[in-house]
Parts: sequence; structure tokens; C-alpha cells
Amino acid sequence: MAATRKYDAEEIEVLEGLQPVRTRPGMYIGGTGVDGYHHLLWEIVDNSVDEVMNGHASRVEVTLHKGGQTVTVSDDGRGIPVSIMPKYKKPAVEVILTTLHSGGKFKQGNYTHSGGLHGVGSSVVNALSSELEVKIKREGKLHEQTYARGVAKTKLKVGANVRGTGTTISFTPDSEIFGPKLKFDPATIRERLEAKSYLHKGMEVVFVDETQSPKTEVTFKHDGGIAEYIVTLVNERQKAMVPAGTTPFYKAHDNGIRLELALVWTEATDEYVKSYVNGIPTKSGGTHENGLKSGVVKAVRNYIETHDLTPKGVTLTAEDIREGMLCILSTYVVEPQFQGQTKERLNNPEVQGQVDNVVRPAVEKWLNDNKTIAEAIIARIVLAARAREASRAASLAVSRKGPVNRTHLPGKLSDCASADPGESELFIVEGDSAGGTAKQGRDRRTQAILPLRGKVLNAEQASGEKVSANKELQDIASALGCGLGNAIDLSKLRYGKIFLLMDADADGQHISTLLLTFFYRHMRPLIKGGHVYIAQPPLYRVDIGKETYWALDDEHKERIVKEKAKGNAKPNIMRFKGLGEMTADELKETTLDTKRRIALKVAVDDELDTDKTINELMGRDVSARFNFIMERAGDVDEIDV
Repeated sequence: MAATRKYDAEEIEVLEGLQPVRTRPGMYIGGTGVDGYHHLLWEIVDNSVDEVMNGHASRVEVTLHKGGQTVTVSDDGRGIPVSIMPKYKKPAVEVILTTLHSGGKFKQGNYTHSGGLHGVGSSVVNALSSELEVKIKREGKLHEQTYARGVAKTKLKVGANVRGTGTTISFTPDSEIFGPKLKFDPATIRERLEAKSYLHKGMEVVFVDETQSPKTEVTFKHDGGIAEYIVTLVNERQKAMVPAGTTPFYKAHDNGIRLELALVWTEATDEYVKSYVNGIPTKSGGTHENGLKSGVVKAVRNYIETHDLTPKGVTLTAEDIREGMLCILSTYVVEPQFQGQTKERLNNPEVQGQVDNVVRPAVEKWLNDNKTIAEAIIARIVLAARAREASRAASLAVSRKGPVNRTHLPGKLSDCASADPGESELFIVEGDSAGGTAKQGRDRRTQAILPLRGKVLNAEQASGEKVSANKELQDIASALGCGLGNAIDLSKLRYGKIFLLMDADADGQHISTLLLTFFYRHMRPLIKGGHVYIAQPPLYRVDIGKETYWALDDEHKERIVKEKAKGNAKPNIMRFKGLGEMTADELKETTLDTKRRIALKVAVDDELDTDKTINELMGRDVSARFNFIMERAGDVDEIDV
């Protein structure tokens, strides 16, 4: 038995000041990766926006300096107080920046609505920054102070006379906490700031990017608010169901609860909600989103019942009603209860009913006042319900692996012996020839092979019924065993890993894109669950002397030749026209062997951006693809045909 240290009072440690933040940063910013790094900036920006939200400022400026690791946030608000706090014998600004749970948002009256409520944001940023400088215009003077890792390095200096008021904070995240390589992403900052400008009508937000040469400056100001924002999102998705010239639903309410809501139904197969509380994005939703969804569903059901539009032969679910709904919800709560310091979910129980009570009558009135739009929405909902039931009927034919139901599996599937999804893998292979090679090179115990014939159906342009009826896609669904669409059940998934194994050429990439489109539109939980991979078979075999190397593409091939072909060694290069040209041993060595293979795991970082990309690449509208090709034609030296 291992020796243990004595556990008594001497072992108890009390972390004082900001040391808890540096010891456990994840508790305050969610982690020390890219998201946590940017969360520091959001904390400072949100403080400036709070000044705007409460009528004390109108302009916020963010500057990303050269190198991408130092950022400055300025506003024309009241300025952080600088007078001495008798209890601490320090200026208020120093107390705020060096003490957890300090600030002006605890007392009612300073801020009606605020994104900050714990009084830890600024002090956390200070604790996790190698350098932080604050400049305050207040009481006709410029006040300055510098900090390092949460500790004041200078006294508060009172400088020159100045006009106006405001706060400027510059900081550099500490490389001891985040590592030396992380940087702020200009695109992420720009997107966040633009969203802020939509949420707060009349606010001017300036973003200066000094990492570009020459530096760039962009100003965001959207007097239309989220009513303008939703039009922008619809244009990005290019899937608006609303007839041309018709404004999406918009509602502003400031009686009992302050909220703004904009929504529209689209042709997308999912619902997309961007929700905010006091200007803070709530990625994980919460009670305000629950109230929104409940109110929308009740409004649509009431409209259907009132106008006797209940469809025959199909039952409408809440998911059917919300399918394709694109919505922006901005609520303002006096005492928000967020889940954690990163504020990704609202927990106030009373807000759900408040939002529901506003949304339901407003949406129902809008439907009654716009019957042409309402009829299109109801027709879209009925189609969603019929597609769901068609998918459910298709999934009923798919059974989990078992001795009784193996006869229902596709005839061309070469199954594996293992019945454990945790170790079983399915390789979806391009063509019977490559499928035969893969069958010979696989591990029969854990690896199953399903060959496909040619290019599969484009699920982006096909209806749910066509997808369910397509033999190639149905074979994939049958092999996986977990169903399609809303009826998908990952507990019945027969293979823990699904590999798309296509030729390493343009046709192979096209087939992979078609399959990814199918998975994203009709089996998205597979991607979200981390089950889908893209196999990386080599395009070249490079023999140099007695050594063999495998190259994924032309660039990789040239690098191998440059690094390995020394002296008189002459490389012998063979380009594979397809997987069928590889021997079973070669395919096993490069692509199937779990110890040596390379594969890309498919993940979705931004669903809105992914939805837009798939629609542009695979949708019916060819103009987006034409523009993409024309804009990039000059960058292409050679086309693989």
C-alpha cells in the first residue's frame, strides 16, 4: 500500500486575492483553450456594452494589436470610479481589478440591466493577464494604472486635463496560463462585435485590426436592431421561406419583461435559435429559450385549430412545428441567474412563463394578420411531419445487430464478427473493386465493409421521402441500425466509428461531400457524437532505395522527395488512380490498420456557417457555386479532371 502524507491543519491551504483564479482558471472562464482566451475579451467588452445598455455610453472601440495577443477596449461611458475607498484605502478601480466579487452591479440603481452580476469579470481578466493597463477619463482628468498577473505595479496616476469620460483597458493574456501560441482571432472578434451592434440599437462599435497590413478598421451600427439582424442571417443561409418583400416576424416588448424577438421559417431541416440575455449570448439556451419555443408551438397550434387546418393521417409534434425556424431572442433580466461564470445558460425559472406569455399571443396575431405567410408555414410544418414519419417507417426496418435480424442487413455489407459498437468500425467504400480490396485487408473481427455504387443522391436537393427511398442511402441507414431523421436512436448504432473511404481524387472528394451532406441533414447526431471520420488513403507511393513512403497529395509527395531523396537516390513515384489499384496489404498498411492509419474526425464548430456552406456547395441555387469558382479561379494552377 502506498505511503500517505499526514493530513492535518498544516495541509490546508487558503488561496487569497486573485490566486484562486490563476490556480483554477477553468472555473472562471471555462478553460484555457481558444474559447477561454477570447472569454477574457468578452468580459471587458461586455462591461463597456453595459454602459451603453444603461444609457451612459454610445460608442465602443476594440483594437487588436500587432501579434494578435494584445487587445484594447475603449468606451465613452462614465469611467470606472477612481476615488479612494476608505475601507481598503485604495482607489475604487484598483479594488475592482484586484478583488473578486467587487463592482457596481450589486446595488440596484447603478445598472438596470447588466451582463455582469458576480463582480469577477474584470478582476479575472487582470489575474490571467501578464500585463494590463487601465486609463480612465473622469472628473476632468486622465487616470492611469498598470498591473501584472492581478497585482498593481504602479499607483494610480492622475495626469493631464481631458474632456469627456470613459474607460480604456489594454491587456495581454498570460502565456503561463494559455501557452505561447494562442492568439485572438480577428474573424471571431468581428462577428461578436457585429452581433453586439445589432442587439443594441444605435450603439456604434469600431473594430481596428492591426494584425493586417495595412491595418483595417470597420464600424458597425445597426439602427434596425435584430429585425435587421435576422434578414442578414436569412441571406447568409439563402433558404428563406418568406416571400420576397415580406418582413419576418418582429416583436419588441417592454412591459413586465423587456425582450426583442425576430423569427422566420426557412427550408432548413433544423431549428436555429440565437438567444441573448442582457446582450450576452447564451449558447446553451435556458429558461428564456424554453419560453420562446413553448410560445411559438402554442401559437401555431392555436392557429391550426382555429382555422381547422389539422392535417389528416399525421400528428404534428413540437419538433415539426419548429423545424426550419430561424430565430433571434434578446431578453433583458434585472437579476439574471446564469449557469457558471461563462454565462452560457439562463436559469431564472420565472423567465420561461414571462417569455411564453409575450410570444404566444404576438406570434398568433402575426399569423392571423399574414394568412399567406401562415399558410406557407403550416404547409411546411405538415411536410416536415410527413418526412419524419417516412423516416420513422424507414428506421423501423433497421434493427440492431442480432442473430434474428442479420438477414435485414444490406446484401453487399461484409459485416464484422464483433457485436460491440465500442470496437466495431464501418468503412463505406467507393466502388465494388475498392470494396473487394478493403474486404481482404480489413480486420474481420472489428471492421465491416460497405461498398457503394457510384455517386449517391444529393440529400440537399432531395425531399425526405426521396432520401428514405434511395437504395444506397437506405443501405447505409440499414447497416448503421440507428434510424434516420428525428427517429434516430444512437443507442442502436451498430458501429462506433464510421469511415468514408473514397479515392484520393476530385471524384472521391465529391462522394465524401455527398455523404457528409446526407449525414449532416438526416443523421446529424452521428457527427455531433464524434462517430464520423474521413479516411485518408494515399495518392502516391514513393519508393526511395529500400524505403517506401506514402503521400496524401502533391505537396506531401514533394516534401517527401525533398527530405528523403539524398545523394544519388532516385525516387520511384506511382500515382494511384483509385483504391482498387492498391493491394490489400497496401490498403491495410496505409488506411485500415488502427496503429498506422490517418483519418480526419468530422466535427461542427458553427452550425450556421456549416449550414450556409452545405447549401452553397450542394443546394439548388448554382449562383453561389459560380461565384465561388470565379473568385478563386486565379488561384488554381491545375484542375484534377
